Amino acid sequence: MIFISSSIYINHILEYQSDDLDRYTSDDLLVSKEDRQSKQKKIEDAYRTILECVGEDPNREGLVRTPERAAKAILYFTRGYEETIKDRYTSDDLLVSKEDRQSKQKKIEDAYRTILECVGEDPNREGLVRTPERAAKAILYFTRGYEETIKDVVSLGIFEEKHDDMVIVRDIEMFSLCEHHLVPFFGQVYVGYLPNRCVLGLSKIARIVDLYSRRLQIQEKLTKQIALAIVDAIKPMGVAVVIEATHMCMTMRGVQKSNSKTTTSTMLGFFREDPRSREEFLKLIKS
Repeated sequence: MIFISSSIYINHILEYQSDDLDRYTSDDLLVSKEDRQSKQKKIEDAYRTILECVGEDPNREGLVRTPERAAKAILYFTRGYEETIKDRYTSDDLLVSKEDRQSKQKKIEDAYRTILECVGEDPNREGLVRTPERAAKAILYFTRGYEETIKDVVSLGIFEEKHDDMVIVRDIEMFSLCEHHLVPFFGQVYVGYLPNRCVLGLSKIARIVDLYSRRLQIQEKLTKQIALAIVDAIKPMGVAVVIEATHMCMTMRGVQKSNSKTTTSTMLGFFREDPRSREEFLKLIKS
């Protein structure tokens, strides 16, 4: 075991700072606190462009303040540029047309380039040269649900079957983006339904979850959309959906409660009206 005196260690840190770390923390990249407000405005405009390009309406009620929240969030996540190392140690009608995907990607790349500049980075440095392109492809992938309809997802997946007992699909992995801050939330989805002369292909249930989760969402709305989509597809006697998820907007910013989870449920038909059916479903998903 090797012991290093605190004075030697501190001198080593300061020496390391003055040499190698200059490359990564160059003062000309630091975000000035004075012009934070103007940078936030630019980032808000960039996020507004991104929302439009993925197929959303930035003026709808749930998204009106999203660019502002997302801008504050990205500035918070990259607030390290506001300090030096020395400071630290001393103190459906919205569907995206596939034809214009390329032009939308270019707009999003430009928007991300603006964001990089506003948080205090140099988008032309080696590690970031292709970041706007990668980030644009990623956000289009995360929101690809706008490019599909429920008809696309369940086609050829509905079968006539004289089965009237409960069908449950458990532990469906779900990844989505919070529409308030554009940061991820993820978890498991549990879906149950009581058939009414028709059953839905099991993989189609997972695809319905993907269809709606790959959009800008809030968990409450996502839960209901999945349930209503199954009702529209096969008109069952009842549908139950439960989602349990972790929200990064709560774990990596804001209140920063890393162990918190959110549970939402939607019960329709027999599951709402019949306590026994509801209880059976809830018991089975916990077993």
